[in-house]
Order: sequence, then structure tokens, then C-alpha cells
Amino acid sequence: MYALVEILGKQYKAEVGSTIQVDRIDKAAGEAVEFTTVLAVVDGENVKFGAPYVEGAKVVASLEEEVKGDKIRVYKFHKRKGYRRTQGHREKYSIIKVNAINA
Repeated sequence: MYALVEILGKQYKAEVGSTIQVDRIDKAAGEAVEFTTVLAVVDGENVKFGAPYVEGAKVVASLEEEVKGDKIRVYKFHKRKGYRRTQGHREKYSIIKVNAINA
């Protein structure tokens, strides 16, 4: 059984027991989170699609930890002008573990 769930504007495939890396959620590690924006639920031959969301369906997960993504370097350069700029950026992500899918 799995569900397609929308978390912070992006779609993820959630299976019970799996971990998902999503954009940062502003909660402490170990807290439970519920997502009611379930787009589809697949249980073997039984498939439910929402328009846009499946009514009464939710994904229950727990926040595992917060991690940083890879470093992204932005470099600007104008030839013959002496113009050089370097800027770095690291996005923060949350790791969630799916505990249950209620449909």
C-alpha cells in the first residue's frame, strides 16, 4: 500500500515504514505530523484518486531529523571589468518517516 501525498507544494510517494526527504518543516525532531493532502491511495487492486484530494485520507509521519543539502556555488563574472562575485547556499531539508496511511 502506498499513497501519493502533496507536502509543501511537491508530490511524494509515501509507503509505510519508508523515509522521505522533504523541504524543511518547522517542528522539533520526534514530533508527529499529519498530511491530509493525499492525491491517490493504492492498495493492490483498489485505487482511489482524489479530485484534487482523497476525502478522509491522511498520512501520519514522524519527524526524524533536519539535514542540509549539497553546497551550491553561484559565481558571477564580467570579463575585462574586474568583477567577480562568489556566493554559496545550502538548502535545509527534513527527514520524515511514514508511520501510517489512513484511507
